[in-house]
Amino acid sequence: MSSLFRAIARLREDLEAARSHDPAARGSFENFFVYSGLHAIWVHRVTHRMWARPDLRFPARILSQLARFATGIEIHPGATIGRRFFIDHGMGVVIGETAEIGEDVMIYHGVTLGGRSLAKIKRHPTIGDRVTIGSGAKVLGPITIGADSAIGANAVVVKDAPAESIITGIPATWRHRDARRETAPAVDPALYIDPAMYI
Repeated sequence: MSSLFRAIARLREDLEAARSHDPAARGSFENFFVYSGLHAIWVHRVTHRMWARPDLRFPARILSQLARFATGIEIHPGATIGRRFFIDHGMGVVIGETAEIGEDVMIYHGVTLGGRSLAKIKRHPTIGDRVTIGSGAKVLGPITIGADSAIGANAVVVKDAPAESIITGIPATWRHRDARRETAPAVDPALYIDPAMYI
């Protein structure tokens, strides 16, 4: 399959993902022209390929900033994003350089996949397949969010969460989608120190 055919297939796949995730979507023709989330993802695909070549990193950053200006969505060219990624509404989304996003992920406006360190290391989150991230959520640091999880609106997530988690709160805690499965500890040892533990 030629590069052109692959690009067209990916474009159709993205349009189908938009239709399946957004009940307001009226059709691929309209979505192609008006969905800023799709435009940001398409530009990112180009800039990510450019980022792989050191001599094209500066133009990649320029192009990503133009996309940010046009869409309100900032995706660093170094971020790794899987297939069928969808950003609904989009305004205010920020995705950092070392973020890794799996397939079939959906995020809403105001989401930040950010860092907590200035060191030039892996400093942004890894998001598993089929994760949904609610509007305004902040997922910070080199943490991992397991597949099939959901992060609630405005949650501030700074710790790992396993697959099939519901993650809410500030700071966020998780519970399994299936209430019968084991949940997170009732008391976070990082926040509570029992003097008896040193005896």
